[in-house]
Formats: sequence, C-alpha cells, structure tokens
Amino acid sequence: MRSIGEMARDSGLSVSALRFYDRGGVLVPAWVDPASGYRWYGAEQLEEARLLARLRRAAMPLADIRLVLAGWSGADSGLVRGLFQAHLRRLEAGLSDARDEFSTLRAILDSREKPMTSPSTAAVRLTLSAPELAGALDAVRFAVGRDPELPVLGGVLFDIEGGTLDVVATDRYRMAVARTATTGHAGTPARVVVPTPLVDSMRALLSGEEPVHLSVDGDRVTLETGAGRTAGPCLGHDFPDHRRLVDAPDGRPAPVDTESFREAVRTGPVVQGDTSGPGGTAADLTLLKVTDEGGVTLGDDRWGDQNQVAVNRAYLLDALDAGARERLVLEIGVATAPIAIRRPDDEHTFSLLMPVRLEN
Repeated sequence: MRSIGEMARDSGLSVSALRFYDRGGVLVPAWVDPASGYRWYGAEQLEEARLLARLRRAAMPLADIRLVLAGWSGADSGLVRGLFQAHLRRLEAGLSDARDEFSTLRAILDSREKPMTSPSTAAVRLTLSAPELAGALDAVRFAVGRDPELPVLGGVLFDIEGGTLDVVATDRYRMAVARTATTGHAGTPARVVVPTPLVDSMRALLSGEEPVHLSVDGDRVTLETGAGRTAGPCLGHDFPDHRRLVDAPDGRPAPVDTESFREAVRTGPVVQGDTSGPGGTAADLTLLKVTDEGGVTLGDDRWGDQNQVAVNRAYLLDALDAGARERLVLEIGVATAPIAIRRPDDEHTFSLLMPVRLEN
C-alpha cells in the first residue's frame, strides 16, 4: 500500500489533486483509515494515477477520464481507443477554429495599426525622494513579465503626469502599481517602459535619503543619485493602458495582519489548478473567501462554497511581501474578478492577482 504522499511522488499528481479525484470518484483510495481519514492506495493504482496525470495534461474532461480508467484494464480496448480519438478530434477542431479567429483578428489589427510614436515627445527632468522611489520599485518589481513573446512586459512603465510618477508592472497574471510624488515637472505627460536590468540598476543606487533626479529624453532614461548614475534606452513598445486594467468590480474589503496571514497562506491547504503562469506550469492554489465578519478564510473544498476565489499561492505570497505593511486590505469579489491587495494608508499603491480556474 502507498500513502497519499508516496502516491503523489510516484504518480506526478499532487496530494491536493489526489484528494480532489477521490472526492469526485475518479481515483478512489483502496482503503481509508476510519480513525484518521488517511488515504492508502494499492500497488495496482499507481498505473491508473499515472494514466490520469497524462490525460489531464492532455486536457481530457473528467467525464471521459472516468470511462478510460474503467475500460483501461478490460479485454476490449475499443472503448478507450474511441475516447482517445474523439478527444483528439475535439482538440484539432478547437485549434482549427482558434487559428481562423486569430487570422481574422490579425487582419483587423493590421488595418488599424499606426506607425509607433516615440514613447516620450519632450525632454523631462524631475526630482524624487530616494526612499519613496525605492519603495515604489520594490512594490512592483515582482510582477514584471518574463515571457520572451511579450517583450514589452519585460520592463516597468514609468508614467509621469503632473506632479506624480506611477510605476507599473504586469505579466498578465498579476499587476502592481505604485505612485511617488515628484517636483520640477508639471508639463507634458511622459510614458516610457524601462527595461528590467535598468530598473534593477536604478534600485541599487537608491540607498540614501537625498533627493534623486530622473530624466527622460526621447527614448533614453537617466537616474542620478548621490551614489552614482545609470542610464539606458527604453523599450520601444507601447505598454497596455493600466488604467483600464485596474477598472475591476469592487470586492469585499478584508483587513489582515500581514505576517500571520502570510504564514497561514504559506502553510495552509492548497488545491491543484489548471495551467497558470509563464510556461504553462501547474500551480498550487489558495482558496480565499471573505467571511460575514469581514475576515478572510482559507479553504480546500472545491465542491463547497462557490464564493471562494482561487489564486496562485506563490503570487499571493509575493504580493503580500511587496505590500510592505504590517496590515493590508484584501478585496475579494466574485470568482472571476481580480483580487486586490491594498495598503490601508496608500490608495495609489496596490497589486491585482488574476483568479485561477479550478479543475472540473
């Protein structure tokens, strides 16, 4: 007999996924300890678990997987082969439809496309507080994208308007925004995307308390501090309009003690989600729900309360760290709306995490 941990290690399915498939009647343990509720699996179930893992990676629906597992060890393999073929045809048809739609969308985009304008049309020079700029960069750095197919997301947007500088980063699955005050500029707005290496070089110079100077001239940005100077070209792409991206439905606010909540998330229950994040890797998900008393609970029963919202646990931990406050406010709405992590004393610095669809 294999314990659930051993079964997870040998099959490629997580412990939370094995619990889920047990509750759904897909892969039921050979024996459950009536005293502890601990699950044990027979040696012959390892092959079924590995098969299940492969079928899920191929995106086969659970209803079909049940039939495959039921017919896998039978003398007649016709049913199983038929299910494989039917699922493959569905995937091919779906891919063909998607290609047609994207071909049409590219044609529409080509007809609308205009020559790219310079990221900044006028030279800008402004003064900022070194600690405030350092804090703003720290608040967004975790959300910078790493997808080589989307190079514009591999940097931080510097959005200068009036007397403020907004810095924004997103990798599509999360977004972070922070604001710092400026002096010396109240003219034409400027928007430039600063590549990640230059952002990190800037952050390394922000160790003092003295004011620092940021200048943008065409496609080049420069930061001068008492510790040194760094400069480089901006990314020649248009960054998504972050103001539209943050226009999400309001969620229920729930204040949390950051340290204790972070520990609860780190050690708490998780469920296995569909692909999430760069590279299409599977993720451990934390289920969140705002209680009637205004607190946040962590769940592990996907068949239960539909008001629970699933979020990538690693991304949530990153956002809590970037919040940099003893207390933060989580805003949690419907299961399809982004989760917001806000500072109670700073409405302009926050993170958004996209919810993750649970396996079904």
